[in-house]
Amino acid sequence: MDETLDLRGLKCPLPALLAKKALAKLTPGTALTVLADDPMAVVDIPHMCHGEGHAFDGVTSRNGYSEFSIRSGSA
Repeated sequence: MDETLDLRGLKCPLPALLAKKALAKLTPGTALTVLADDPMAVVDIPHMCHGEGHAFDGVTSRNGYSEFSIRSGSA
């Protein structure tokens, strides 16, 4: 089952840290959509994914926030 994590309103480094924590609990291959409006999230979340072995599938800019598509890895 795919998951969504709404982290809008949180500031750096919380979006990346909470996304990392959520990904660690998921079965490998599970899709996670993260919603964040912190400008640093567009740098921090892809960087965290790369470092932790998760697949970063892209980011979509929405009205006032970003939507990150991630698949949990085996990390």
